[in-house]
Amino acid sequence: MQASALIDAYLDELATQRRQSPHTVSNYRRDLGVLCSFLAESSGKLTVISVQTPHIRRFIAQLHARGLGGRSLARLLSAWRGFYRWLGRRGLATANPVDGVRAPKSAKALPHVLSPDEANRLLERVCDDALAVRDQAMFELFYSSGLRLAELAALDLACLPDVAAGELRVLGKRNKLRLIPVGSKARQALAAWAQRRHELAKPEETALFVGQRGARINPRVIEEQLARRALGQGLPARVYPHMLRHSFASHLLQSSGDLRAVQDMLGHASIASTQVYTHLDFQHLARVYDSAHPRAKRK
Repeated sequence: MQASALIDAYLDELATQRRQSPHTVSNYRRDLGVLCSFLAESSGKLTVISVQTPHIRRFIAQLHARGLGGRSLARLLSAWRGFYRWLGRRGLATANPVDGVRAPKSAKALPHVLSPDEANRLLERVCDDALAVRDQAMFELFYSSGLRLAELAALDLACLPDVAAGELRVLGKRNKLRLIPVGSKARQALAAWAQRRHELAKPEETALFVGQRGARINPRVIEEQLARRALGQGLPARVYPHMLRHSFASHLLQSSGDLRAVQDMLGHASIASTQVYTHLDFQHLARVYDSAHPRAKRK
């Protein structure tokens, strides 16, 4: 069979039997199309079945030389690996040529954070209507405790007694429960919201934060309100919920130097995920050095 026919059969199985979304199937079709392009460039010397591991390595090296990053190449390899695994189950390929081939590592992009001054400006109280009080409580809690967006939206009213005591129990990824301290500013903002919550919430609603219709707030609404607040406060860049989580971690690490404590509060399974903030901390120190040291190179 021609490569295109085999790919069509594979994608059809993904769509009909494995119930993959049209978007996923479209991505697989594009990635497998890249493989077909390499086969076409071989002028018939290579077929889908005759491809071997050295050919795959050469294809990846060529794509990398054209500017494709590690993540894009890893996605391509995943698509190709799955296709050859499917061929192997049908006896059409004796070995998977993609096995053992890894994409080159990409440089890790450092997360964007607010400076302490920008965080303070963002959290300045704007007005006292019920929606603004709710937003103030959400954003203070974001920055105080480093929550994920989904974790904040999932909080229930029952957590308020713990918050009043200065702590918050959060069910994070993989149903992992963690205990997080809550700062005084966040406690004050949450107490103010608890007094106004009845103006928006339906009587039977258990969510801590609710939208204008009285039901649990949609995470998208939180994103929009945060971006609107940042714009109104004159911050230079788009601010999104995870930026507050990054800012929490970075500022806490700069002040304490306790990487393990930051890992626990963020709920990271591996300390490697937390170590990115040490790079941010070093950047902060480097800027201080460049601006203050008499022998530093200045522009």
